[in-house]
Amino acid sequence: MKILISIMIAAIPFIGITQSNQLLINSHLEKFKNAKSYTLAMADKLVEDKYDFKPVKEEMSYKEQLVHIGENIYWLSSTYIKEEPNPSNVKKGNSNEMSKKQVMQLLNDAYEYGLKAMGELDEKSLSKEFNWNGGKLNKYQFLNLIQDHQTHHVGQLIVYLRINNIEPPKYIGW
Repeated sequence: MKILISIMIAAIPFIGITQSNQLLINSHLEKFKNAKSYTLAMADKLVEDKYDFKPVKEEMSYKEQLVHIGENIYWLSSTYIKEEPNPSNVKKGNSNEMSKKQVMQLLNDAYEYGLKAMGELDEKSLSKEFNWNGGKLNKYQFLNLIQDHQTHHVGQLIVYLRINNIEPPKYIGW
């Protein structure tokens, strides 16, 4: 009986860790759903004939930014969260041939893929590490990277809209 009680007491901290890991995943899912809604609203805000707009020649166009967001979500979610090959063959270089409708579909599909990958994530695997730029990142850090990267590019799109005298959609956060 003493052994059983000792095992139960020893297990208590792990129950808390599992609950906090699931809370972390759920928080990322909620934030990513809102990011999807906001990014799609941003994509819809600019008329298609301005999708090739870039503020300076060195920057990506509005369309290229959106395609880059989608391709990056697919890549990071497949390679580092699901640990499977990237299911998308769309590349920023192919964006020239894409219509606004196709870009928005790519974004929708990429966010849905990312949401599914995050939703299926086993919280026990969050500490698994991968080689990254000469160092190591774990799955928890990749969840943050996915959020941070898409936010970075959506922020640039806000500037693109403002330069074109278009008011961005109201921010959708948490």
